[in-house]
Amino acid sequence: MKLLLFILIIITFEACSNKIDIIKEKPFKSTSFLDIWTEVKSDPYDKLPQKKVSYFKLSNSNKNIIINDAHRTLNDRSDLLKPFEKLAHPNGICFKGKWKIDKANIYSGYFKNKSEALIIARASTAMSHTTNDSTRAFGFAGKLFPSINPNKKNKQYTANFFLIDDLGGSNSKYYKDVYLSNEPSISITYEVMKNILYAIKVSSAFSDADKHPGIRQLYEISSLDENNTIVTPKWMKIKMSNQSINAKDFRNELKITKGKVLIFDIFVANKKIKNKKEWKKIGNIKLDTSVVSKSCDQRLHFHHAKWKDDLNYGLK
Repeated sequence: MKLLLFILIIITFEACSNKIDIIKEKPFKSTSFLDIWTEVKSDPYDKLPQKKVSYFKLSNSNKNIIINDAHRTLNDRSDLLKPFEKLAHPNGICFKGKWKIDKANIYSGYFKNKSEALIIARASTAMSHTTNDSTRAFGFAGKLFPSINPNKKNKQYTANFFLIDDLGGSNSKYYKDVYLSNEPSISITYEVMKNILYAIKVSSAFSDADKHPGIRQLYEISSLDENNTIVTPKWMKIKMSNQSINAKDFRNELKITKGKVLIFDIFVANKKIKNKKEWKKIGNIKLDTSVVSKSCDQRLHFHHAKWKDDLNYGLK
């Protein structure tokens, strides 16, 4: 109880004493898939970095950095930013590929059957660990472009989504073994307890910035290039459906070499039966190129959709 009270005092003090920047949505700037991917792949690392998270990186004497970052993620829809440090998922690998829906369903936008879009994605781990001798929380962020023409300039913002396997992490040896969902499980693991101040402050920041931070809504995908009624799934998950390398570091496991692709099946659901989601496979994500780069880790930006209470899930 004393530890919990101490933590709450720290968070309250910092939230009151640190400066919080007001982030406004920037004017729309038209870019193409090729524009963004060219920047992402422009500065590959010579060797895999091992960036570490730290409670002391979350704020300084002037700013509450993590709350500023949470507000920026919700309000800035830019695909690329000036270099910044990802405080929760610092180590990642980026991909380009194609999103394809090939099953009939009730949803709109790029969930509709026969939808195809170019995608830039980033796989990552939360906290500091990247190798399978430690607890890891895998993440997958995707950015959909409303065209399969890489040179076509966007007339609207990209649609972004976020998926995680378990916010507390798991002991899964490989990325290919896990499902990643927009409403992940939360396990109380040793890694969480070891970094309890960090975990609570990050959670507090996202709770301050938006309602229901434990689930990321999917309406940006169901609204993309859609002029009719918007119908969106409540849940989405993906899982790798083909084999990858059994490498110790997840970035080596997911590295795409010549002639190889990574395929993730896409599942959606909008209701539960006996407390179990009714998952339906509707398509896949096929990734054909990968890069581990500075721009992947420090410039590529994935916008979080703000919470909406009035979404149409297609339920009768």
